[in-house]
Amino acid sequence: MQWLIIYVQQQGNGEIQLVFSIEDNMFEKDLLKGKVALVTGGGTGIGFEMCKRFGSLGASICIIGRRENVLEKAVDELRKSGISAEYHRCDVRNPAEITESVDYFMQKFSHIDILVNNAAGNFVSPTENLSPHAVDAVLGIVLHGTLYMTLELGKRWISSGRHGVVLDIVTSYAWTGSGFVVPSAAAKAGVLATVRSLAVEWAKYGIRHVAIAPGPFPTEATRKNLFPLPEVEKLLTERVPMGRVGNMDEIANLASYLVSDQAGFINGEVVTIDGGEWLKGAGEFNNLLDLTGEQWKLIREISSKKS
Repeated sequence: MQWLIIYVQQQGNGEIQLVFSIEDNMFEKDLLKGKVALVTGGGTGIGFEMCKRFGSLGASICIIGRRENVLEKAVDELRKSGISAEYHRCDVRNPAEITESVDYFMQKFSHIDILVNNAAGNFVSPTENLSPHAVDAVLGIVLHGTLYMTLELGKRWISSGRHGVVLDIVTSYAWTGSGFVVPSAAAKAGVLATVRSLAVEWAKYGIRHVAIAPGPFPTEATRKNLFPLPEVEKLLTERVPMGRVGNMDEIANLASYLVSDQAGFINGEVVTIDGGEWLKGAGEFNNLLDLTGEQWKLIREISSKKS
């Protein structure tokens, strides 16, 4: 995304001159300088886009995930862009692996300032077809993994007196619920409760908790698990009042602001970025957007006769 920046300069003779500059970044280049960000599931999709943006703003990047080849490729790309980055293979469902990964990053960077709980697992299915294993697969990554990571970093921050910020990726159906993704809805609701609970409990330690609830931001994984058919993706996109899906730089920019010191007074808040999707679904009469002009004319005629 490009931004037009206008600088006002006063010349020696007292005249005012406007200087126009087109820049690719909406933030100060050193917004996250000196920060170390740990992103779970940061090797692909939204997680990797956040890593790239954090790194471009001066942060050092730590990535964890289960597939070492994916992690290696992601870190190699970050380093080619001049970003300081490390990875460690880790399954967030395993607390021992989390501790090992955090120890590794602490040896490399001596501190971690930002935790982004982005790792997730989800798929669409009639709920009656789910097995206990399928339920556990989602809850283990989304809910347990988020709590394990938050506890690991939170305890270290509290014991050392270091401030930190936790950014959790949730979803708008965390507060409305949704059919066909019940394990994810249950897990994300738990994560949302964690954000709002720890925002109060840990604020005294200088630890902030914030969250983002994204709408449709198609990635390779979401297309495979959530939009497996073109008809499904079309149906879900039509739910968005703005008539499109999200761009990756939009969510990366939002995340960069929320984890920065500039957002230091935002705590316990969830920012929805979905083009108005959930609001359209929540309104009882929002489906009337599909009515034609002739149908509205008929409604007016019927209503006027009754009055």
